[in-house]
Amino acid sequence: MKVLHFYKAYLPESKGGVEQAINQLAIRGSSFGVDVEVLTLSLKGKKNAIKVDNHLVHNCLTNFEIASTPFSLSAFFRLKELIKAADIIHYHFPYPFSDILHFIARVKKPSVLTYHSDIVQQKYFYKIYYPLMNMFLKSVDHIVATSPNYLKTSKVLTRFKEKVSVIPIGLDKTSYPIPSKSNLEYWREKFRNKFFLFVGVMRYYKGLHILIEAASKSDYPIVILGSGPIERELKLKVKKEGINNIHFVGFVSDLDKASLFTLSYAIIFPSHLRSEAFGISLLEGAMYGKPLISSEIGTGTTYINIDGETGLVVEPSNPEALHKAMEYLLKNPNIAKKMGEGAARRYKNYFTASKTAESYHNLYNSLLNKPNKT
Repeated sequence: MKVLHFYKAYLPESKGGVEQAINQLAIRGSSFGVDVEVLTLSLKGKKNAIKVDNHLVHNCLTNFEIASTPFSLSAFFRLKELIKAADIIHYHFPYPFSDILHFIARVKKPSVLTYHSDIVQQKYFYKIYYPLMNMFLKSVDHIVATSPNYLKTSKVLTRFKEKVSVIPIGLDKTSYPIPSKSNLEYWREKFRNKFFLFVGVMRYYKGLHILIEAASKSDYPIVILGSGPIERELKLKVKKEGINNIHFVGFVSDLDKASLFTLSYAIIFPSHLRSEAFGISLLEGAMYGKPLISSEIGTGTTYINIDGETGLVVEPSNPEALHKAMEYLLKNPNIAKKMGEGAARRYKNYFTASKTAESYHNLYNSLLNKPNKT
């Protein structure tokens, strides 16, 4: 079975949550006989496909960008060519350019769309895009929500609920490197005390300004792993306010990332807007058996993190609540340990890449067994 994924960005150039989700699905899908290829856009378009892990990636040159949506003239021709060999076309929403290509290329193969997030920030663009979005969502054969929480709270998804199912994003821990003793020692020397860890791209909805305010009320280390559009703004804020317990480490290797997850005391995930639809790094924290702190925003973050069982869930945009949650875990190490164990159990029960890949395999098969589109 050949499945073609289409999304605006992918590894190795881009390492966001959707990219990780596609990658994990591609790696584990091979166990179920699913042969994955990825079509994506890139600032360095390439004529030939490159290999990432066990699958091929086709990079089309980005010609221009509108409202954070990259467009490519060559993508139309590449998509037309690639769908000939594909059994299933798998889109990832939101990416308005894929809607356009779907209709221009007259895709007749069975189609799946993973709905990662509502469009939250681009309100004026959304009004223009709305008719096309509705046509696209009606046209695809099946829509997948990544959590029951998001399905319940998304006005868009509830309109199409008759063809929506829930398949959580899954991770395969064996695909993560095992930290060496020397690597662990390197990071242990840097952060000797118990530290809280945030991992992610620094975007407007990640709530890092809230975390900075919460950090000003304490002196325990908070490590921020990642980079992004508002990085400079956040660093200036930390410097201006004289906060000394926040440590920016930037993007690091997968080995260093695994070491920091291993050594961390707890994972902190202060995202405060619905743009944060799931939370891959929150799930990574659960996979590593760490207690979790997140906000209640009606999305998949609270499907991963169950308050009192896997960690603590606080009110969004509330620095004081975030501060108190960190204090509570520090002052109650036995409870924190039990929450970490609960997080690991929840990951194994619901969020392994194998479970996710099997669910998608079953979905693909069900679509292939339906009558062809006319």
